[in-house]
Amino acid sequence: SALEEARAEDELARKIHELREQAGLTQKKLAELVGTTESVISRLEDSNYHGHSLRMLQRIAAAVNKKVEIRFVSKKEKLQPA
Repeated sequence: SALEEARAEDELARKIHELREQAGLTQKKLAELVGTTESVISRLEDSNYHGHSLRMLQRIAAAVNKKVEIRFVSKKEKLQPA
């Protein structure tokens, strides 16, 4: 549903922000590490942004020493933050 999609986008945006902060990186520094601009990182951290690509998420994950893991979970289960 649109609501589930909006919640997933919001969670993804918050997670990117959280991982960047935990790594002690500014938006500008993370942008440099992944080969993009600060404005792109800012958009990725905006819960209203709908253009996340797996490739960009993998580049961000590598920059903060993480990996992307995609899971399909039962609709009955509540989505647990990773």
